[in-house]
Amino acid sequence: MKRVQGIPYLWARMILLFAFVWCAVSSVSGQTSDVLGEVQFEGKTNVEKTSGVWVDGQYVGYLDELKLSKKVLLLPGDHTISVRQNGYQDFTQTIVVQPGETQVIRVAMNTAATGPMPPDAELVTIKINVNPSRAAVFLDNRFVGHVGEFKGLGRALQVVPGAHHIRIALPGYATFETDINPLPRQKVEVKTDLLKSETPLAEPLLKGGEAKSTLPGSKTN
Repeated sequence: MKRVQGIPYLWARMILLFAFVWCAVSSVSGQTSDVLGEVQFEGKTNVEKTSGVWVDGQYVGYLDELKLSKKVLLLPGDHTISVRQNGYQDFTQTIVVQPGETQVIRVAMNTAATGPMPPDAELVTIKINVNPSRAAVFLDNRFVGHVGEFKGLGRALQVVPGAHHIRIALPGYATFETDINPLPRQKVEVKTDLLKSETPLAEPLLKGGEAKSTLPGSKTN
């Protein structure tokens, strides 16, 4: 068998082929990284850190998780960023992404004007125990936070008594929805595991999060 500097000829060709493929992949990966721009988010309080983030009308997660493996990489050009939180005005900003550059968006949420709240003793407490905990929660078609905010000791969603529609959604999973009609001071638990879906998510609320109806008097604790 023909050898090249002590290495069998066939092995030498395989090594050279591997090196060529690795260099090609590295080159493409580097070009892709150079083309995309990164957007980072900062928020001073827990209100900002737990707020939901939409990019060009698509829900991408809550603010404090959008880093490392979940960092936001966008193609160059104009993009609209919207940040939403229950009981606060939407934070909206249009940015221009440049190739290979990182820009930081400092989010500040302002309290929204709301109607009079009923006494705490009359409110319904909803515990939401759903996996994955980063899924978005919508109450009566309005974004109120992600599951992790209403899951665990001392965390819950408080709403006025009466009929409510709950929808929990996350890209890559089938949307879960349920109707409740609790009495004053009643405690309700929503518990499930979202099922993974191979088909693109057609959840309209994740593509904008705009409320079709408003429910004054809901809050989180």
